[in-house]
Amino acid sequence: MSTQFLNKLKGACALFSEYWLLIFFIAAVTYLELIFRLWIFKDLSLDFAFPLLFSLSAGTLLFIVSSLFPVSINRIVSTTLLALLIILYSTQLIYFTVFRTPLSFFSLTGTGDALQFKGVISTAIVKNIIAVILLFVPLVLFVFIGRKHKFTRLKPIPVSLTIVFLIISHIIALLCVNFTREISFSQYTLYYKSAIPDLSIRKLGLMTTMRLDLKRLLFGFEHTDDGQDLPDNNDEGESVSGEVYNRETTPLPTTSVKSTNAIPDPEPTASQTPPTFGKNIINIDFNSLIANEKDKTIVDMHKYFSSLLPTDKNKYTGIFKGSNLIMITAEGFSPYAISAEITPTLYKMSMEGFVFNNFYNPLWGVSTSDGEFVACTGLIPKSGIWSFSKSGQNYMPFVMGNQLKNLGYTTKAYHNHSYKYYNRHISHPNMGYEYKGVGNGLNIKKTWPESDLEMIEVTSGEYIGLKPFHTYYMTVSGHLNYSFGGNYIARKNKAYVDGLPYSNASKAYIACNMELEFAMKALLEKLEASGVADNTVIAISPDHYPYGLPKENIDELAGHKVEENFELYKSTFILWKKGMDPVIIDKPCSSLDIIPTLSNLFGLEYDSRLLMGSDILSDTDPMVIFSNRSWITDKARYNTSSNSVEYSSGYNADSSYIEAINKIVSNKFKYSAKIIETDYYKRVISDK
Repeated sequence: MSTQFLNKLKGACALFSEYWLLIFFIAAVTYLELIFRLWIFKDLSLDFAFPLLFSLSAGTLLFIVSSLFPVSINRIVSTTLLALLIILYSTQLIYFTVFRTPLSFFSLTGTGDALQFKGVISTAIVKNIIAVILLFVPLVLFVFIGRKHKFTRLKPIPVSLTIVFLIISHIIALLCVNFTREISFSQYTLYYKSAIPDLSIRKLGLMTTMRLDLKRLLFGFEHTDDGQDLPDNNDEGESVSGEVYNRETTPLPTTSVKSTNAIPDPEPTASQTPPTFGKNIINIDFNSLIANEKDKTIVDMHKYFSSLLPTDKNKYTGIFKGSNLIMITAEGFSPYAISAEITPTLYKMSMEGFVFNNFYNPLWGVSTSDGEFVACTGLIPKSGIWSFSKSGQNYMPFVMGNQLKNLGYTTKAYHNHSYKYYNRHISHPNMGYEYKGVGNGLNIKKTWPESDLEMIEVTSGEYIGLKPFHTYYMTVSGHLNYSFGGNYIARKNKAYVDGLPYSNASKAYIACNMELEFAMKALLEKLEASGVADNTVIAISPDHYPYGLPKENIDELAGHKVEENFELYKSTFILWKKGMDPVIIDKPCSSLDIIPTLSNLFGLEYDSRLLMGSDILSDTDPMVIFSNRSWITDKARYNTSSNSVEYSSGYNADSSYIEAINKIVSNKFKYSAKIIETDYYKRVISDK
């Protein structure tokens, strides 16, 4: 072996000895991203190139911080940084497996609330222990390798060169991000324009998503989605990359509303002129508001909302006018909890009222209270804040409590868990309710979870008999963990599900929802005994799909492998009044549409332009929006995660349709957030 070769080999070894920590940190970040991605998403697409590119600068930064001090301190600093990084990835992995969304830095302000469910977290750790062990592999290797290498303190010139490498690698990553700017919901959009955490993790990686989240929390962030200048009444669009992908998922629905002679159905005869119903709109002088407004953001909002087409009133407008309303957001409720044999009351209500065959209940980004927020307000939650808590400081004229309270209704709200949980003691009184929860007037047995049946028994006498009344319930009996050991309600109702052909977790889930069945049976009996059953409307929707139920159990209850971008969120919305025959609705709809639909049915004066959903019973084109900006219409559904499109039968690939709908969706996210940020309703509704 030549002397020259040996000298080169020694030089390479010396260089590695000095920069081994740099190589290790880059490899460690890449490895953590890889394990997280494979465990959570179970795929490795070309999008992984971006986490890989950002790993270069992230690992380099960790190396620089670990090389500025004396050897002994550098060892401590580097070990600490690596351990914290692994704990962060492990925490995010566990959180995501439970909630299907990453843990934002803002959500850490609610850690006290989350810690009430230590058992849930412990179970998730056990179920994902293999992934957690894999994430800790770099720390084990680090301890082993670190014994053989020095933690050298770099001199000024090597530090400078390393900083130059950090800058160049980061610039290269940003250049690659910028190359995607023409693609819908691309890395460019996620990095610069939109906070979509679950999609960002897929396309930019967890490290970059967390960095952007922290930056936006500290310095603020203006959402500037691509669709900011396009009004929602444009319905032309384009396919993504001109390609159509066939997915093995549930078939796309058709759009129709079918009645079995249920409610007043004033269809014209051949000799009659079709009736005109007018618009769901209130008198807002947008031109005057624009002329007298100096704030550019507010002017932009005025222009946007004034450009939208309101929904038409229809043959269902006002059919529930003057009726009582009991509105329920049911914890973890889903179609899998309904059956003719086990839950006959819920089954009867789901089949004899308005029957929404294609109802979706998306999971949103920051907290699980976002689902309740959507159902109660008709708005999309803003990323990075607790939208329901924030709304407690705003004027909220279109929520049912305030609308009906203004008409003289007695309005009450109840929650059978801590009254302060998710700051409901702030949001719910602001919606017009006299609010009680555990700790401020609702006295029920202390269990986990608490009983929906007991809540109904204790509270129903406070409003039944008062005419008219509107009552809102947020239930808790359907909450995870779904086991007979750690869930009082599941254990209480175990005998009812013992004979079902399911695993224990699936049976425990159904047992939890048996409590809602018993609560509804008791409620209907009380309404009947009081003589008000014929004049009381009941609306029940879930806050979210049962994310605490493992995916394999959801598949078990569904009887097939459930597709995760759309079908996982397919849900149920019960809207029922005694004596009505079924009204079958096949058009796609979601929890975002509940408030405008109820407002129209009760004949309330509201402005359909100022809500993000629409009256399901109107002739407005349907649109279901998901937190990652995927969507479903009557013509197609678009999956942002895979950048794929599936068209419904009868529609061909259209070069402009997808692009237009993407812009409409972006607008809805943008302007819904601005309604929350600016207290916009107070600015445009004159009676406040």
